[in-house]
Amino acid sequence: MATKQRGRPRSFDRETALEQAMRAFWEHGYEAVSIADLTRAMDIKAPSLYAAFGDKRTLFEEAVEAYVNSYGVFTVQALAEAPTARAAVDRLLHEAAVSHTLPGLPRGCLLISAATNCTEQSSDVAEALKERRNAGVAFIERRIAADVAAGVLPPETDARALAVYTGAVLQGMSQQARDGVDRATLEAVADFAMRAWPRERAGETSSDTGEASSDAG
Repeated sequence: MATKQRGRPRSFDRETALEQAMRAFWEHGYEAVSIADLTRAMDIKAPSLYAAFGDKRTLFEEAVEAYVNSYGVFTVQALAEAPTARAAVDRLLHEAAVSHTLPGLPRGCLLISAATNCTEQSSDVAEALKERRNAGVAFIERRIAADVAAGVLPPETDARALAVYTGAVLQGMSQQARDGVDRATLEAVADFAMRAWPRERAGETSSDTGEASSDAG
């Protein structure tokens, strides 16, 4: 005799629910979003949330991965596909100006805004997001250093300072987008930022792109 299945089957689309949770975290930050907020955004009951996603922290981690692989994927593509560090960052900043101001979506970058105003109770969440951002800056630094070694960028180029500067611009663009700055203005900011970069040497191209990080910001 067939065994009767326990419980009722899920009556919601998991991917749609995850998308809504991601947007809630993106818009309001990890700390400010309660389980009640999440169940309203996801249009499910709390038991269904826990059964499908675990606790709030586990849901947030999955939401971050969903963001990185969808709205944040331009970061990976820019850093992996461009032939030089300068070209990669130029593309990254300009595509960030677009991504951070998409109509109908929260503004800015989830990896930056979700950690805002985290208390000591959520310090592990803030630390995990910081590690992701730092990993992105470290990858940019490696690309710059490779171009210096290959003669693409001048030997006096400070790879660490230039990478941190790039991360600061990217994070600042995210906050400015949240404050209402439009795409055109952010694109102009990207243009200004690239003027701080040293010029590439003619005829030189670096081919050492390595493995791109998706977490620059």
